[in-house]
Amino acid sequence: MNKVYASAAEALAGVVRDGQTLAVGGFGLCGIPEALIAALRDSGVKGLTCISNNAGVDGFGLGQLLATRQIRKMIASYVGENKEFERQYLAGELELEFTPQGTLAEKLRAGGAGIPAFFTKTGVGTIVAEGKEIRDFDGEQYVMERSLTADVALVKAYKADKAGNLVFRRTARNFNPMCAMAGKVTIAEVEQIVETGEIDPDDVHTPGIFVQRIVLNASPEKRIEQRTVRAAAAR
Repeated sequence: MNKVYASAAEALAGVVRDGQTLAVGGFGLCGIPEALIAALRDSGVKGLTCISNNAGVDGFGLGQLLATRQIRKMIASYVGENKEFERQYLAGELELEFTPQGTLAEKLRAGGAGIPAFFTKTGVGTIVAEGKEIRDFDGEQYVMERSLTADVALVKAYKADKAGNLVFRRTARNFNPMCAMAGKVTIAEVEQIVETGEIDPDDVHTPGIFVQRIVLNASPEKRIEQRTVRAAAAR
């Protein structure tokens, strides 16, 4: 089956709707599906719940959807780089569910694996555990966390074949494999597309069974979130 679509807008067509829950890959601005996020902004869908490690920055990544008020709720670990996020949250215009980073990754992985809940020590004795079941295992307390799934997952990979098998590149892998698993429909934005069978099975990071649609973005911007350089040495 050829899962390749001609554009990000076409890949989203007939899939995204108002009020959906979306899982979006990336860490900071690393490994985000730039073209898919821009196309989602242009689609005009609203009332979205976004599961993502962070909310991009002002004017880029998921920050674009905050600027257009398309996101109703964020389920995230870190939101410190986005002033519009801060403004909306403090004004009561945006819902926020803070989740520890490792717990967020496991919530997505468990959801994709069909595991409804799991126990973790992370968050015990903090506001993270408020309202959740606490259970004792071998003399240690653990909090029960429900897994996460999404109506649609938007992910970024380095390479795909036409069957949807994905290869990620270095740290740009981050949350993308877990998001891909958790989505009922997963759309992958990739920099290279090859024929089915060209990727060695041992090199596949996410099997094509988790991916329904693919779109090529051969030249993503890959914006740097915070550029830090060292002063030139004195001559």
